[in-house]
Amino acid sequence: MVLNWFNAREATEVGTALADDFVLQSASSSRTKKATSPQAQGRDLQSFLQKFLQRVDREARPLQLNLFKRAKLANSFKWRLLEKGVERQIVDELTQALVLRLSTRHAASPSSQAMSSVPKRTAARNAEALLINGHDLLTKGAYEDAVNCFQEFLELKPRHAVACNNLGVAHIRLGHYEEAEAQFRRAIGIRENYPDAQYNLGTLLRTTGRVLEAEMPLRRALKLKPNYLEAQIGLGFNMMVQDRLSDARTMFERALKSAPGNVEALTGLAEVLTREGRFGEADTLYRRALEADPKAGAAYVGLAGLRKMTADDSDWLRGAEGSLVSGLTPVGEAAIRFAIGKYYDDTRQFERAFRSYERANTLWKVAAKPYYRKAREQVVDDLIRVYTHEVLSASNTGASGSSLPVFVVGMPRAGTSLVEQIIASHPSASGAGELQFWAVAFRKHEAVLRQKPPDAALARKMTGDYLHVLEQHRGSAVRIVDKSPFNFDYLGLLACVFPKARVIYLRRDPMDVCLSCYFQPFAQNLSFTMDLSDLAHYYREHVRLMAHWHAVLPHGTLLEVPYEGLVADQEGWTRRILEFLELEWYEGCLQFHETKRPVGTASVWQVRQKMFKSSVGRWHNYEKFIGPLLELQDLHT
Repeated sequence: MVLNWFNAREATEVGTALADDFVLQSASSSRTKKATSPQAQGRDLQSFLQKFLQRVDREARPLQLNLFKRAKLANSFKWRLLEKGVERQIVDELTQALVLRLSTRHAASPSSQAMSSVPKRTAARNAEALLINGHDLLTKGAYEDAVNCFQEFLELKPRHAVACNNLGVAHIRLGHYEEAEAQFRRAIGIRENYPDAQYNLGTLLRTTGRVLEAEMPLRRALKLKPNYLEAQIGLGFNMMVQDRLSDARTMFERALKSAPGNVEALTGLAEVLTREGRFGEADTLYRRALEADPKAGAAYVGLAGLRKMTADDSDWLRGAEGSLVSGLTPVGEAAIRFAIGKYYDDTRQFERAFRSYERANTLWKVAAKPYYRKAREQVVDDLIRVYTHEVLSASNTGASGSSLPVFVVGMPRAGTSLVEQIIASHPSASGAGELQFWAVAFRKHEAVLRQKPPDAALARKMTGDYLHVLEQHRGSAVRIVDKSPFNFDYLGLLACVFPKARVIYLRRDPMDVCLSCYFQPFAQNLSFTMDLSDLAHYYREHVRLMAHWHAVLPHGTLLEVPYEGLVADQEGWTRRILEFLELEWYEGCLQFHETKRPVGTASVWQVRQKMFKSSVGRWHNYEKFIGPLLELQDLHT
């Protein structure tokens, strides 16, 4: 019974035949069009439409089609007309007339009902058919048409949760992320126990960099539907972004038990293995994903990150380019283009590399909020005004006496992961990765902390919570590295609450570091990385703020490490870093690339290689493309 309900072959054939007949008749009519008056043409059109609807009554209505088959007939009719080159507006009007005709129980007068409904697009359109047509358009990848269809339906039935959810999906495919979020939240407001809308909202929040917000709707989706495969996988990716690799692995492995060939679960587990440095096992899983789906873009992206690519990887390039199929979201396409850019960069085809990265950033930007330069300047102004030398020299009764934290900061791609790996190779130290604690804490109390330093109660609360987080990474360590690069914003706050903590600042050639940022798909909340002019502005503000911290932080708090110096004199700078942290010399820190520990940053492959110098002065390969960055040369010493 179910199979028969969905067997729409006959309906599809009838729809195609009706379209072919229309094209034949209209071609015949056009041969005499010039010989008739406008009034006669109008009468001919009405007569033609009457004959068309009569044929519908004669050939389609007797089939007694169910809802699904009516939608299939209408869609085969519509797409056949479009294939034959019929104007879109005419196709839409004819399809609506056909849907209305098929949906009415008894044949109505063509002149009084169908004819009037075609040009005026009245509320007589069948809502049921609109919903099914919208879903079919969504499946076919006609996202703009799907948006229009769902919007028309929602004008008739505004509290329809499924239509809101589907409209949100169509908006995502077009890169309209704010509109999509509004529709998912609307669907949940109508029906809170709707797992698909919860899952879609969580996925969207993760995609746009709002990882902490994303977890709740993903968990709700799984609670409502415990075997929801996509939600299991989505939650796995969300956990992985937070460096909760063990939890992420559990989710992916659970998904693969029920669906061994699931491409997303395979690539997710492969990424966990990559972060753990198990590149061979990750490679195997990525290739399994490609066996299941040769156009799996995420697998090509993952493979590109496992090693430096060569001209022998031309098969990879063809596969990656082949995965740029229609229907990808802007973010999905961008990820592949970043990987293709890496291939061209690795094989020294620099113009092709830059154009690929340029296209990737244009697409990546779609999901990002704009970078507001004045807002960034105001943040820096406030931090400089509040956290003065006098404030940082004064004692805070709520401050912690712990010397456990080590903050490794700097611009992204400046070498913070490298230094963390060096320190974490010491038996008395540990690396906690990029903790988001201080970014979250600062946002929560931003109104206060941009006006004055924390009082004793707030300081005690923050230090207590932070030390609890560090204990999870401690073991026997006496120093724990938090290498979130953007903690450089909070160095004044950190000096107030952890006066015995140490700060290591990585400084790298501004053109190299900004170019490397541009070549990396950072989270969408780092929108300044997606535009060279914005990068140049952000870097200047970064330098202005760091100059302030150098001037006001207590003596012995901060060590500046030049990336180029570290690369040129690995042992010399490693000794200085360990001395600064009051750790004894340990030869194993020079073999940092052999240290077995998870790394959750973009440098996951690099920190497991011996130190190399090819990244120094890399910007010269792209000099003719990076005009806005060249203005930063005066900041390089």
